[in-house]
Amino acid sequence: MSLSRVFRSPRRYLLWRRRLTFLPLALFVVACSSVRPPPVPSQWASHTSAATPGALASALAPSALAHPGQSGFQLLATGSDAFTARLALVQSAQHSLDVQYYSAEEDVTGRLLLQSLLDAAARGVRVRMLVDDMNRRHLDPTLAVLDQHPNIEIRVFNPFGTLKTTLFERAGNLLTQFDQLNRRMHNKALIADNQLAIVGGRNLGDEYFDADPDISFRDFDLLCAGPVVDAISRSFDHFWTSPQSYPLKQLQSKIDKQTLDDTREALARHWRDADGMPVGHKALHQPSLADGLRSGERPLFWAPAELAADSPDKLDIPAAESKSAPGAKLRQLAANAQHEVLIISPYFIPLDGGVRFLSALAQRGVKVRVLTNSLAATDVVPVHAGYARYRPALLKAGIELYEFKPIHSNIGESTSRRITLGGSSRASLHGKAYVIDRRDVILGSFNLDPRSVRQNTELAMVIHSPEFAERMAGIFDQATSARVSFRVELVPPGTTPPTPTPPTIPALRWVGEENGQPRTFDVEPYASFWRNSVAGAFTLLPSDDLF
Repeated sequence: MSLSRVFRSPRRYLLWRRRLTFLPLALFVVACSSVRPPPVPSQWASHTSAATPGALASALAPSALAHPGQSGFQLLATGSDAFTARLALVQSAQHSLDVQYYSAEEDVTGRLLLQSLLDAAARGVRVRMLVDDMNRRHLDPTLAVLDQHPNIEIRVFNPFGTLKTTLFERAGNLLTQFDQLNRRMHNKALIADNQLAIVGGRNLGDEYFDADPDISFRDFDLLCAGPVVDAISRSFDHFWTSPQSYPLKQLQSKIDKQTLDDTREALARHWRDADGMPVGHKALHQPSLADGLRSGERPLFWAPAELAADSPDKLDIPAAESKSAPGAKLRQLAANAQHEVLIISPYFIPLDGGVRFLSALAQRGVKVRVLTNSLAATDVVPVHAGYARYRPALLKAGIELYEFKPIHSNIGESTSRRITLGGSSRASLHGKAYVIDRRDVILGSFNLDPRSVRQNTELAMVIHSPEFAERMAGIFDQATSARVSFRVELVPPGTTPPTPTPPTIPALRWVGEENGQPRTFDVEPYASFWRNSVAGAFTLLPSDDLF
């Protein structure tokens, strides 16, 4: 595992907690004196008014009038659709763009999106960009170029230190303030003119947009319109004005003019060359978003909906006492389920309380089905280890478990590829969605794991629509088919498993297909010796808080 991949995931970053205990006591003393000064206030504290006229407002007005009190949505189920929708949203903005992401990359799609923000600012659009501090330093020159524009302001959430903090002090902060710095902003939102927004599970990076040749994260986003957009904007404002959000200029060391000029030219050149890129041609030559909404070429479905979003104030509460807005909504809806609960969570660690809750549902006749990553597909092996210890108890309670395969499945049917499949050489599940009684859907950045519940801030859309819930249930059914995922089962009593298993650990098997033929595995399918070894080691650890 490379160091860059470690730092790109908050779960992997937790591993450093144990290692840092070996730092000398002197570091502790220095770090205790390293206190962040308060952030400089932003020049733009609030989103634009919903009454601000513009092409998007005009295009949405007839549908909004026909569906009073409801919000409009379009599911963005493929990476390419999610990318082109983001680029179209940025290009359609006339007044404001609010951008909030846990992670952003300076790769093929990342550069195109960042240059599109510069172009928007050049035509007079006010751009506010809020990024989490965990993954932003490799972007410093590019972010500095954007931040120099008078119509763009970039802020950083929960930084490890400010401009005057030394590397030694930053390391000390990680030791003495780990519980605070381990808590990250996992929200993902892009809002144009307070009229349309994209929320969901995707960060900004090629692996989320079917543009990475090595790995593809299968995920979901929603294009949103109507009243929920104002709720998303208000959530953004709360983060933007939070004492945890610092202007980039207060954190970033001075970058020389030549580096900035080279970075600015590289962005512009990348945009000029994008027409010849597979990921760029479609995105750069699409009709305007307003025209698509007006003509019906980009249809929205309308339904009652609400936003379940954590507040940045969640970081001010001890993790053990913090509450999760998306988690509370999921628990409320699931507790009232009568027939079925479907869970899609790439990082799934229910803990003992979650096992009891889901088991109680199953005991009263609710069908509970869970889709998560297999050991071979996950991008965070320790998280899989945290999940694996709960598999026997869940299966004994009658809960169905499915684990996503890491390989490309040659479905061949465009509808199947459009939903969850296709892409590059290795696939990994990254979408988070929950379907209750084929009536309600929760979709966003929220995983069913301790980190989402206790540590991170998260954002999710709650949509009350039997039609959309039925569609998401269909996606679940396709994603859990034998071609795409393994079904995990307990080895039947009286059967001797091929691989010896300790008496205290129930034997499992994985049932699916390989090359179109039925195949059953008695060990974690397709997982390397290294992955099995790491997962096994973490399974022995006593606390799930590590994950």
